[in-house]
Amino acid sequence: MSKAHRGKGLRDNFNRGRGTCPVCKKTGVKVIYEHEIDGAKQNICKICKATIANKK
Repeated sequence: MSKAHRGKGLRDNFNRGRGTCPVCKKTGVKVIYEHEIDGAKQNICKICKATIANKK
């Protein structure tokens, strides 16, 4: 079966959801997870999301 709809939700985002993570400063990663940092909501990468969740 084809996988034509994989990533469909990211197609309308700027640069297909890729950018620079404000936490780890990696470039070219998918920054699609919304998290509150210093009182402002920002999008972070999957690795930083997991790291923050594990620290709690």
